[in-house]
Amino acid sequence: MALEMRDRCERCETAELPPDAAARICVYECTYCVACSEAMQNICPNCGGELVPRPRPARTDPA
Repeated sequence: MALEMRDRCERCETAELPPDAAARICVYECTYCVACSEAMQNICPNCGGELVPRPRPARTDPA
């Protein structure tokens, strides 16, 4: 089961969260930019869970 890599912060609607960007998520995959996450003390306003760094996809080097 893959994560849904959302491209917008749910708080400020920033559209600059490509899959390799720094972002924070909760267990329900609510997604926030780092600035908004820090402003909310890394607590998801939807579920009350912890916001942690979103994993980034593996880089593939062209052969």
